Amino acid sequence: MPNTAPTSLSREQDPADWCAVIAVFFLALVWHRLGIPSKIYFDEVHYIKAARALLELKRANPEHPLLGKEIIAASIALLGDKPLFWRVPSALLGALGLFAFGRALWFASGSRFAALAGMGLLASDFAWFIQSRIAMLDMFMASFAMIALWMLAAAVRRPEQGRWRLALAGIALGLSIASKWSILPAAMLPGLTFLAMKLKANGRRFLIAKEGGPVRGVSLLEAALWLGLVPLAAYWCTFAPSFYYHDHAIRPLAMIEHHRYMLQLQDSVVKPHPYMSQWYQWLIDWRAVWYLYEVVDGAQRGVVLIGNPVSMLAGLPAVLWALWAGIWRRRYDALACAVLYITCLGMWAVSGKPVQFYYHYLLPGTFLMACLALALDELRRSGWRWVTYGTLAATAAVAIWFYPIISAAQLHDGKQSYAKWMWLRSWR
Repeated sequence: MPNTAPTSLSREQDPADWCAVIAVFFLALVWHRLGIPSKIYFDEVHYIKAARALLELKRANPEHPLLGKEIIAASIALLGDKPLFWRVPSALLGALGLFAFGRALWFASGSRFAALAGMGLLASDFAWFIQSRIAMLDMFMASFAMIALWMLAAAVRRPEQGRWRLALAGIALGLSIASKWSILPAAMLPGLTFLAMKLKANGRRFLIAKEGGPVRGVSLLEAALWLGLVPLAAYWCTFAPSFYYHDHAIRPLAMIEHHRYMLQLQDSVVKPHPYMSQWYQWLIDWRAVWYLYEVVDGAQRGVVLIGNPVSMLAGLPAVLWALWAGIWRRRYDALACAVLYITCLGMWAVSGKPVQFYYHYLLPGTFLMACLALALDELRRSGWRWVTYGTLAATAAVAIWFYPIISAAQLHDGKQSYAKWMWLRSWR
């Protein structure tokens, strides 16, 4: 949500071109060695097999929604069943989601610096890069979520475009949920915000009044259509292939029953895993997840998922600042980012899911980078430019140092190559 009343932004100041440049550069980095390892690795084992089964209209991996597996299956059908093509959708959506993240920050804050710095922070936080290079569901969920936030922020800033932007936001929210349920708590926030602001502005007329609220000219009833019914319809449509399974076909009007089954399957995973961790460990970058570490494609290679130590730790005080600035200074852009972070992290804090991993921090970590970008922009404007640019430089330097061990590059020191990146014993 913008930090001031909605006004038109200067097109001369709009950093859309630079956002596109950063996204393309990110895609080029992701694309480099995208086909390595030339075999299934880590959780690809679940989703590649499910995509192949889907092409034969067979049920597999029923505990998750279908969209991510449908996208992987489409890539296999169109391009071929090869490692590069399994991962192309994640790469493309990773770049698109990064671009959408920058656009959302621009429309929310009106700051070129925050938008571009935020993109740089997200591109170098390790998690966004690694998940853009693997055929898992998380990048589909996160990227569609960023597209939805882009449309929502733009609808608030430019209410004359509010209707079609809210419609696109609703579709993107539905597609995000249809990729993975991790977005659900955040997906409810736009509608709740609409409700609260309409109640405050219009009292008893809150349902039908078009004045007041986040998007002028849009009533709460209409917002319920775009942000409630449209996401549900988009979500339901993604299950269409399951209606035609050869065995265990889902009845189109029996979705509640099927979702109970999905929840039962998700809660049934209780076997401990050596890389499992808890939400409070994610905050301090305590526990890594090794996606790959072996001799493959003619060399010792590795992919370790941790967060960039500089930006992930610097982001924590930034969240506190964002809460303070949002409440006491009415910086609603900062408040929105902080609330999204706390909501997405809080879901895992209260979740009954016994086995959790650091990659579940992908979405909270994304909003953490948004808080950090806004905080650095505030420091820059307050005369603390050396802190701002020093933080960005340190983040970039650490990302460059860790690049070989997050990109499956050839490691030249044999089996002990990993040791120079293991700053904490808990990362081993």
